[in-house]
Order: sequence, then structure tokens, then C-alpha cells
Amino acid sequence: MIVQHLLQNQTVTSRRALLRGIASSASVLALGGCANLGATGARYDAAALSVEPTLLVATTRKPVNGGRTKPWFGSERATRMTIARAKLVAPDESRFSLAAAGIGDWRLDGVEPVSAEVSDLLTQGGGGDVLIYVHGFKQTFETAALDAAHLADGIKFRGQTMAFSWPSKAGLFDYAYDRDSAMWSRDGFERVLQSAVTTPGVGRVHIVAHSMGTMLTLESLRQLHARNGDAVSDKIGAVVFASPDIDMDVFSSAIVRIGPLGRKITVVAATNDRALALSGRLAGGMTRVGAAEKAAIEQLGVRVIDASDAGWGIINHDLFLSNAEVRRVIRRSIDTSAA
Repeated sequence: MIVQHLLQNQTVTSRRALLRGIASSASVLALGGCANLGATGARYDAAALSVEPTLLVATTRKPVNGGRTKPWFGSERATRMTIARAKLVAPDESRFSLAAAGIGDWRLDGVEPVSAEVSDLLTQGGGGDVLIYVHGFKQTFETAALDAAHLADGIKFRGQTMAFSWPSKAGLFDYAYDRDSAMWSRDGFERVLQSAVTTPGVGRVHIVAHSMGTMLTLESLRQLHARNGDAVSDKIGAVVFASPDIDMDVFSSAIVRIGPLGRKITVVAATNDRALALSGRLAGGMTRVGAAEKAAIEQLGVRVIDASDAGWGIINHDLFLSNAEVRRVIRRSIDTSAA
């Protein structure tokens, strides 16, 4: 009941406004063993999204009003996946702007559904590396799109950014619906990945998945590997699972089945993640990967970043957005991933 009360209180305040306000101070937090992770590799001076604020979108949500007016896409499951471009408005970073004071934020200005395929959008965008963000539990289409923008901006990603949004009801008590919706969307996400890795001109495909979205991502990678074999690993760059809401046994068996893709995975975990503690209780007391001890996860053969001491608040479930050192880990994973 205490965790539930904390989660309810958290929804009162805009999470994104809060994260934006603390981003500048988060860099002073220490992350054990990772202080120098951003010291080498390619330097990104500015996020491509801040220069051309157009986010690519693939969603299995049912469109609202044709997907052209707010809220664009709802919580129901669609009969077919929608591909779209989302027009964003970047924060005004001028000296006397609200953003300079830590108050300004990204905004979603409009969405344009298109009849083209994912491969067409990637080709039109000039190819290069792609970052795909998969959101977690309790998210609207808009919050998922904005989190993708925050992520790309925070790590200064220079390639194209895409958000994959699955049908979440965005409600605290809709965990079962969200879990089923995430698993229902795995075929759609596999199609997105298949298009991305086979499109000429596209470099590495990087994936950052959060919370419940990691389960969806892992299942889609398993299907992708079953279809293409080990060769697909040449096109997948970094795979970052931030606070993964996955059963340890399920994760272990899937890692075995995806071959060399398993070595691409970096897990960001925190033993004091209160959201995953609640999820574990809902799952019959089974520890979630994102809340497990570092040593236990490392035994599965993946890289692990213990962010237990990096949290600034009570929940500690969104560190990939709120903590500068965790963002540096993500960027470092992308910089050093083999083509």
C-alpha cells in the first residue's frame, strides 16, 4: 500500500517537467564504476532531433480521429500497425528561456500518419544509424513520444530516432492489460526491426527499452534471431534494457535463444527500484531483472550497470531519463557497439 500511495502521488506532478528540472543537477550524482564511460568513443555535439525535430513513429495503438489530432492514438489495440512522422517542438535553449532555467520542455506539435513503410521513412531520412525507443508501463502515446525525444536529446544521438508505441492504458491499475498488450505487439515490433536491419543505407540499429517494454523487445529480438540467424547481430548495435520488468527465469531462457544478440545487451538495474518491487509482488514474488543484484544478472552473460546509488527520488524507475550518468552509459554503449 505504501508503494501504491507513492506511485499515485507521482502521477500528480508532470514527470517530464520534473525530469527536465533536475537534469542539470543530475550530473553530480555518482554511478559506481562508470564515471569514465563517456571519455572515449564518438563525440556527439548535438542531437539530430534538436536540429530537425521530426520523430519517426510505429505504433500498434488504435488511431483516434485518424491519428491527426490529439491524443492521436489511444489505448485500444489496432487491427494494423500505423507508421507516422511526429512533429516535435524543441525547448528554447536561449539564455533567458524557460529551458535555461530548467522549466522548458519538449512538446508534441502534430502527427502525420503515412502510407509508406518503415524502410521508406528511414531511406528518406538519409539512412545512417537509428535509435528505437520502446516505452514501458502506464504511458500514453504522447508521453512515450516525448520520452523518446528526451532520450535522443539527452544522449545527443546524431542519427534518426523512432518511437515504437504499444497500447498501454496509462493507468496505475491496468498492469495486466498493459502486459498483454506489450506481448501482443511483439510481431509488430519484429516487423519494424526486420525493416530497419534490411534497409539499404541504414547503419546500426540501436534499441533502448524501458520497464515492461523490455519484455516486448526481448521477445521480438528472439523472433528476429529465429528468422535471420546470427547474421542479424551485425546490424544490431546497442541494446539497452532500462529497469527491465522481466522475470529472471524468462530472461535467462531468452538470452540463450538469441545467440550473439545477448552480448549486445546492457541492463540498467537498481535494487531500490520501488516500481519493480511492486511488479515483483504482482508476479507472485518473482524478482524482476531490473531490481536484481548485479552479480546475479551478470551470470547470464550480459553487461550490467548498477544504478542503485544514482537515484534522486523515491521510485528510481526512470533513471535513464533523469540521471546524466546513466544517460552517459547509454551513449557509451552506442558509441562502442560493433557494426
